[in-house]
Formats: sequence, structure tokens, C-alpha cells
Amino acid sequence: MIGPTGAAEAEAILGLARHVGLFSDIEIATITELLQSYLQSPGADYSFLSYREKNQTLGFACYGPRPLAEGVFDLYWICVERHRQGQGIGAALLRRVEQEVAAQSGRLVLIETSSTEPYRLTRSFYEKQGYRPAAVIDDFYRPGDALVLYRKDLPPRHGLAPR
Repeated sequence: MIGPTGAAEAEAILGLARHVGLFSDIEIATITELLQSYLQSPGADYSFLSYREKNQTLGFACYGPRPLAEGVFDLYWICVERHRQGQGIGAALLRRVEQEVAAQSGRLVLIETSSTEPYRLTRSFYEKQGYRPAAVIDDFYRPGDALVLYRKDLPPRHGLAPR
């Protein structure tokens, strides 16, 4: 089941982020800050979705509208319990994010990730889900670690004129 993240899941979300092995301390602190902001004002700036099975939170996604860009949303993080990766949870979360974005008249989803080897499977995952590289900024995160920007154009919603 996928649905909005509840306050009772906060520790599970942060535990997933800590144990997946990809996020730095500063990223964990940022996830914490965005999660707290979301729990205080759901959907104001950031939205969190959780994937649950048998009352256990196995994954989450964080996304929100990009400021100053009409209909553009950022996927900030998608995270799945390590032993459950490759079982469709991430794909299900990403599809749900896309549905939620489309419901808010979103037309474009952007994802920023690292070019380093630990993120190779992450980049492959995004590409399998229909995202394509839109830009690479060398030495962005640190020397030797480029930012890879992925994009996916969402189809226009039925009954709405294309932009």
C-alpha cells in the first residue's frame, strides 16, 4: 500500500535513509528537516509517500513543486529497504509520485543524482522508468562527482490543453 507518510512513520523513514547506505549525514539531516516540514504542513512545499506492507514502512519518496517553474516537480529522494530493492517497490513509489504530480497539473518531473559508481544502479533504475538524462554538471557535488539531471515529461491530463 502506498499513501501519505504519517507522523508515526518518521523514525522508520529516517531509519531507511540511514541504512540504505547511499545518503550522507547532511542528506539525512535534510531529509529530517523536510520530513518535519511536511508533517507540520502536508503538501505545502514537500510531499512524502510511504510504501507499506503488513504495517511496516519499506520505502518512501519525497517530492515537491520546483519554485518559479510552472508544472515542474522535483523528486528529491526515493528510498527502499536494502533487502527489498529490485522487487518493484521503487517503481511503484515512482509511478505514484507521477500520478500525484499529474493530479496537481504537473507536466515535468526532474531528478538530480550523482555520477559516482555507488549511484550506478540508481541511474539505471531511473532510465528503466522512462527518465532520460537532460544535463550533466561535472564536479558539482565535489571534484569527480557530477550531477546528473534526469527528466520525464508527463502526458497532458485528459481534458486539458497541452502546454
